[in-house]
This record gives sequence, C-alpha cells and structure tokens, in this order.
Amino acid sequence: MYPVRRACTRGARPVPGPGPAPAPSRVATVSSEDLERYETEMELALYKEYRDVLPLFSHVVETERRFYLANHVELRRVDHDGRSAIELELRDAWVWDIYRPGPSRFVATVRVVTFKDVNVEETGSER
Repeated sequence: MYPVRRACTRGARPVPGPGPAPAPSRVATVSSEDLERYETEMELALYKEYRDVLPLFSHVVETERRFYLANHVELRRVDHDGRSAIELELRDAWVWDIYRPGPSRFVATVRVVTFKDVNVEETGSER
C-alpha cells in the first residue's frame, strides 16, 4: 500500500503518493550443515523428552510411520477390500513427532489403521 499524501483543500480525497520504495526482500540461506545440525538437535531434544516421559506409559507401539507410548492399547484385525489391516486404538498416548511442539505430543486418543507390521511391547512400568 502506498503512503497517502495529504490533500491541500479541506474535504478533498487523499491522493496516493509514490512514497518510499519497498525494501528488497532478503532470502535467508541455510547451508546443508546448518540444516543437519538443526535436525540433529531436534532429534536429541525429542529423545530426551522420550526418555523423561517413558516411565509414565505402559506400552511402546511402533508402526511404519510413527512411534507411540500409550497406557491403553487395543489391537484389531479388520478386512478392507479383501486385504487384512490392523487397527489400533491408543489412549493416553505420547507421539514421537519432531514437528509437533512438546505439549501437543500428548494426546487423549489415537486411531491408526495400517496394512504394515505393528510392534506392541509392554514397558514394565504399569500405571
């Protein structure tokens, strides 16, 4: 939007003026080493959070896409168009996801449907 130049007469409409030229946009460049370092730091922070919250959960669940901690796991085999799928319902869960901010990793319920392998383990720390 252009700055407005004041009109000389009372009641006249303001006339747009040329104003200062917009500043050239700068694009930040990130080296591959910086990106690698950032991702490594994020993974390390996520691992530390995982280590801290692990005692709060009774099950570890691994799918092809995600890794979960949960206190209640229901596993069912269902048929979808002639193929067998595994349907998981996790309650009181924590999701390993580097792109979620800390508190949003804790979820009340997760439903997962997959045609791939699922690994469910008890952690030994019953809640």
